[in-house]
Amino acid sequence: MRIGDRLRTTLFGESHGPAVGALVEGIPAGTPIDEEYLSAELERRRPGSGIASLRKESDQCEILSGVYEGKATGSPLLLLIRNDDARSSDYSFLPDMPRPGHADLPAMVNSEGAADPRGGGVNSARLTAGLVAAASLCSPLLIEHGISVRAHVSAIGDIRCGTLPLALPDDEACQRVRCSDPDIAQEMLAHVLEIRKQGDSVGSRVSIVIEGLPLGFGAPWFEGLEPLLAHSLMSVPGARAIEFGEGTDVCQSRGSQHNSPWYMGEEGPMTDGDGSLGGMATGAPLRMALTLKPPSSISLPQQTLDLASGEQKSLLVGGRHDPVLGPRAVPVAEAMCRLVIADMIQGGGGQDG
Repeated sequence: MRIGDRLRTTLFGESHGPAVGALVEGIPAGTPIDEEYLSAELERRRPGSGIASLRKESDQCEILSGVYEGKATGSPLLLLIRNDDARSSDYSFLPDMPRPGHADLPAMVNSEGAADPRGGGVNSARLTAGLVAAASLCSPLLIEHGISVRAHVSAIGDIRCGTLPLALPDDEACQRVRCSDPDIAQEMLAHVLEIRKQGDSVGSRVSIVIEGLPLGFGAPWFEGLEPLLAHSLMSVPGARAIEFGEGTDVCQSRGSQHNSPWYMGEEGPMTDGDGSLGGMATGAPLRMALTLKPPSSISLPQQTLDLASGEQKSLLVGGRHDPVLGPRAVPVAEAMCRLVIADMIQGGGGQDG
């Protein structure tokens, strides 16, 4: 439950435990700690807003160590976010009736019966609150080097958006589904509301762009940009695919079409193609797409195995759940990328540091 080498983030807590949070190690002494920005980032991820789960969590983050007079001291920062609205009675059927599409049964077997099953326990997306809080502390490291990370929802079901991630317009639909195209956002919102009315859920995709990575930043092979970013983004709950650049569409291309020439820009060699080659930045924007499955908890009867009787039975999952993951995954995807890039910055951005 730890990400990073030089800048390390360790998650803790359970969905229905007293709290969730993160221990962050490696933030350089003197780094400004902006608690207002931290709160704003958590608000974007918070349940009970937009079209998300109706679980009402305040998501107030307490920084219990590592800060003095608004700056990091260089020692570990402990971030604590208390759970205020857990409703464990919604999961009284666990562990005997594991939910389809969830990690209930694998987690119980993996822990030899010791896992906390309530709301997914340690496997719950509730723990992404700690990730978002931790990444907000890393933002000054990226800003210092002129690096930005932006994401938005580019697909919900078969409704697709070709617009690159931009600052969200002050439009209700854009804000609720986190898509920067107002017309497409209206379609997405209507589709999600209809799906939710049916008691079902729908898949989604989050597009991400990282800009400002200098030419050569990264490393070949296993410590490269693509491997490290893919590793982190595939840890986002519900993730099913990560694509870079044109992604799987390149199978239809020829090299003469896909290769992008180098040319001399104002600040040196440039290309308009992929943002990373061989694990190292090209200077072009690094574009990614994270595909997420439909949320597994739906308000329709599903078949599962009753472990006590060994028979297959119908299960109706109650509780409060998201009809789509993309909107709340936007700040989580951005957070994952910031944590990876900040860790690489701390290592010097090259294979030998």
